[in-house]
Amino acid sequence: MRYLLHLGRSFARLHVRLCHSSVYSRHANPRSLEVDIGDKKLEISSGRFARFADGSAVVRLGDTSVMVTAVSKTKPSPSQFMPLVVDYRQKAAAAGRIPTNHLRRELGITDNEILTSRLIDRSIRPLFPAGYFYDTQVLCNLLAVDGVNDPDVLAINAASAALALSDIPWNGPIGAVRVGMVDGETVINPTRTQMNSSSLNLIVAGAPCSQVVMIEASAENMLQQDFCHAVKVGVKYTQQIIFGIEKLVREEKITKRTPVKIFSAPAVMVEHVRQSAAKKIYGVFTDFTHDKISRDEAINKIRLETEEELKERFPQTEQAEIVESFNTVSKEIFRNLVLNEYKRCDGRELTALRNISCDVDLFKPLHGSALFQRGQTQVLSSVTFDSLESSIKADIITTALSGIKSKNFMLHYEFPPYATNETGKVGGMNRRELGHGALAEKALRPVIPKDFPFTLRVTAEVLESNGSSSMASACGASLALMDAGVPISSAVAGVAVGLISKANPEKPAEIEDYRLLTDILGIEDYLGDMDFKLAGTNKGITALQADVKIPGLPLKVVMEAIQQATVAKREILGIMNNCIAKPRERRKENGPVVENVRVPVSKRTRFVGPGGYNLRKLQAETGVTISQVDEETFSVFAPTPAAMYEAQQFINEICKDDQEHQLEFGAIYTATITEIRDIGVMVKLYPNMSAVLLHNSQLDYKRIQHPSALGFDVGQQIQVKYFGRDPTDGRMRLSRKVLHSPAATVIKTLREKQSISMGSSNSHTTNTDL
Repeated sequence: MRYLLHLGRSFARLHVRLCHSSVYSRHANPRSLEVDIGDKKLEISSGRFARFADGSAVVRLGDTSVMVTAVSKTKPSPSQFMPLVVDYRQKAAAAGRIPTNHLRRELGITDNEILTSRLIDRSIRPLFPAGYFYDTQVLCNLLAVDGVNDPDVLAINAASAALALSDIPWNGPIGAVRVGMVDGETVINPTRTQMNSSSLNLIVAGAPCSQVVMIEASAENMLQQDFCHAVKVGVKYTQQIIFGIEKLVREEKITKRTPVKIFSAPAVMVEHVRQSAAKKIYGVFTDFTHDKISRDEAINKIRLETEEELKERFPQTEQAEIVESFNTVSKEIFRNLVLNEYKRCDGRELTALRNISCDVDLFKPLHGSALFQRGQTQVLSSVTFDSLESSIKADIITTALSGIKSKNFMLHYEFPPYATNETGKVGGMNRRELGHGALAEKALRPVIPKDFPFTLRVTAEVLESNGSSSMASACGASLALMDAGVPISSAVAGVAVGLISKANPEKPAEIEDYRLLTDILGIEDYLGDMDFKLAGTNKGITALQADVKIPGLPLKVVMEAIQQATVAKREILGIMNNCIAKPRERRKENGPVVENVRVPVSKRTRFVGPGGYNLRKLQAETGVTISQVDEETFSVFAPTPAAMYEAQQFINEICKDDQEHQLEFGAIYTATITEIRDIGVMVKLYPNMSAVLLHNSQLDYKRIQHPSALGFDVGQQIQVKYFGRDPTDGRMRLSRKVLHSPAATVIKTLREKQSISMGSSNSHTTNTDL
């Protein structure tokens, strides 16, 4: 009975859901179209898969297909922000592989999945209407991956199509392409092979009217004009994808739902806040003596006073409306201060940098360290060397889906809660930390030597934060690498540019007026419209990331932001050069050492030891790491010169010349049994040699299962014949069997008789002569 009741309710909810969104009828007829992207065709289809979702679309390029679904609740969330969740998950089956973990199924989430999820989120979030606080989930499902075309950009386009073809309020569509630069020519959606030789990896998401909503790029020190050209080419092709999605939307005749309630502050309350608190707020924002903490405290004091007034004046109102009313006025005053008076809350000019100070070699035991301070943003960076064996090895699924195999340079960004005078969870890795670290790593990767003989790990710990901590991490990491003596080709600096804009009242999607802000504060990021991060050298650009909070940026604004950031970047590099202008010629005295040791094949068995015993002992006692380079060469990594000296002494001891050079091929020697095993006996021909296995098959001409069958005992001496060393693995070849085989016994008997006969003859001759 309970089951039937539950089933009835489920059908009732399903009926209401279908009637509300007309999901099934809307997707009853599958539709698809192809968009020409350069010399390739991008196929967008809907109506065949996942028809219960609010929106579903499949995008295919080559034989790579990605399906994205979008579902949004019909009741608003209590949180006062856009509760959007984007999940991009790699599927082993899509690449024709089986996961290698013990359950043989997808477990956890990889860094690549998190970074791609953030990429999609940053592309679609700006186009949700203001005040839309409904839980929305976008899931990206890889259907098939051909190993030629990467699925990440396809997922952005599929998310755009799924949202546009749904009844979810969203001001799309958008289009996204990857732009590469191969032999000086731009390539749209390059293949994985082409990306291996590309000097640019640019992903740009565009909105209608050739506007930009997201940029993510890494480049091999690309000139500014070449980079700007690539952005323009990318935006041009995004418009073709947008036209294609718009055509599907027209054919489907999509009608967007009207939310039950789009939250906004009541006009009468906003006006009351203007009358009672505007002057006080303006006074705080124009008091340039304030820092982050004191400014926040002053604004919060005004907030509490104003909220009490609002509660008395409007007793029936909700707390959220009171808070939003104050926030609306505060944001309005802050933005108008920049737009109309060209003033910033810390007194700087719009293009001015905060005060910058640098210091290196802070802690002697570290391989490299630096402290970068920009205003109230402070980052401590340290460099650690390790062996190449410590490089990151990607799992087979990530390698198959994204082409990432391994890397010996990594930058880890840490943002503890005390950096903003807060308490919170410590440890673990959140998406924001991972994303900021990946951006700083992209900025530095082009200047790291390709053949560097170590694995490099840079940690960037944010000790104080008031805006642009990711770019401060890039600056600090560059200083730390030079302090560590890493021969980077050039210093790298980064800066964030913000935007305060005014929309056209008649056309809200268009910008009527704007101001660009160099080196933004945290409050300028929070109350602004853009966080435009650019990093590079004096020559060119190595990384760029643009997060936009409005439905789109004109290309003109993007080009101006690149120019303004480039000027600031060069100024920062000049300050950094005053601290340390180039990498140290030598690494620090306590730094790591790598040496190649040549071990002849004849000594390799002794060097490795039985079952690798000598190698394990060497690494455990000295702390070195050993890896084989070729047949006769081993690479020894030591964390300190002292550890390398100990390792060399150990290696010399076990590989020193001994009595082996006196051994004669084919000669018979007396060996001492040191150990009896199931498969044979361990023997030594001389005291200081390593024990050698004499296998059961070489003990006797008869087949035996255990040495005990021959009555052997430890310490017993036996005769063996020496046959040199095996040319493939260097093992000493000994045999007792050849001395006890029937043929050997006959030959031995004949020789003994011959020796006796010759002895008698000689005696006879001698006696006659006497």
